[in-house]
Amino acid sequence: MAFLEARGISSGYGEVQILWDISFSVEKGKLTAIIGPNGAGKTTLLRTIMGLVKPWKGSIILNGEDITRLPPHKKVEKGVVLIPEGRLIFPEMTVLENLEMGAFTSRAARHYRENLERVFTLFPRLKERMKQKAGTLSGGEQQMLALARGLMSDPEVLMLDEPSLGLAPYLVLSLFDVIRRLRNEGMTMVLVEQNTQLALAISDYAYVISNGRIEIEGEARKVMSIESVKKAYLGM
Repeated sequence: MAFLEARGISSGYGEVQILWDISFSVEKGKLTAIIGPNGAGKTTLLRTIMGLVKPWKGSIILNGEDITRLPPHKKVEKGVVLIPEGRLIFPEMTVLENLEMGAFTSRAARHYRENLERVFTLFPRLKERMKQKAGTLSGGEQQMLALARGLMSDPEVLMLDEPSLGLAPYLVLSLFDVIRRLRNEGMTMVLVEQNTQLALAISDYAYVISNGRIEIEGEARKVMSIESVKKAYLGM
């Protein structure tokens, strides 16, 4: 059964329509990948689900509840968390202070200690640098911090927008190991990612978006074997 659903979502910026009647669903405990070319509308879809972009029509359902009109902070309280493209950490604050900012909701505050312990287990380097200013971290460490801060929000659904962007290949593999580990622990996730091969390799289900519309969907391994996907996204 779907845990998070978008039903007939259309949205855009100003008078420019980006998404056209998009419907997709995410099962609880599964990792769902959204792939497609630059400018296809992947980020806009995540921002619309989060409430950062107002949908023109359609609805967003979380565990049977319509959350379409809730503001972003109320969606975080419900457990919908977005780790945006570009990290957007607080550079003048310490690593620990950034993590504390992730736990601002009453829901997250209740599990602060256990979540902090969890992120330090996942990212021991952050524990070593917890008193260091976030702006002095390497790019890879900043991405770890962005992911860890999202986990501090105690998510029911974790949405990741281009987590590997700008990272060295060995850091990308390390990051995807953590994402795979979270999936194996049963975390519900939505992954938007340009590294199509890696994204499909660790996902359960996948959607291919092009020009603001869903063109292909299916089990990730089956999507990976489709000729048009191989040619367009896997360089085969």
